Amino acid sequence: MPAFTVADEQGRVVTDKDLLGRKTVIYFYPKDSTPGCTAEACNLRDNYRSFMARGYQVFGVSKDSEASHVKFKEKYDLPFLLLSDPTTEMLQAFGAWGEKKLYGKSSMGTLRKTFIFDENGILERIIDKVDTKNHTEQILNP
Repeated sequence: MPAFTVADEQGRVVTDKDLLGRKTVIYFYPKDSTPGCTAEACNLRDNYRSFMARGYQVFGVSKDSEASHVKFKEKYDLPFLLLSDPTTEMLQAFGAWGEKKLYGKSSMGTLRKTFIFDENGILERIIDKVDTKNHTEQILNP
């Protein structure tokens, strides 16, 4: 797992070392409260017990502010931590920051990707083509 230090929605510092000891799902998404990101977060929320039953902890990451994360988490009753990476250092370390094309225009932004790690922080799998409405299925039943 790449090294990182970011804050969760409550401003608590979270590092890569904090995640060791449990299987971990880290999903990167572009923006709080947008249709695709909301669908993805709600799909993970609705299946959160399945993640817990299999020993996974789940973290969502975007460059949105802690305040934005608080609103998003409260509005959709999300049970997992949302990590704020306004500097994009974590996004870049994971390769989840890059060129995006929309309507023929290129810009830099968050690439929707999910990383699955074992208890020791060893990468098991990357999901590059995220199905926002069925993401749990992609993660738990590859």
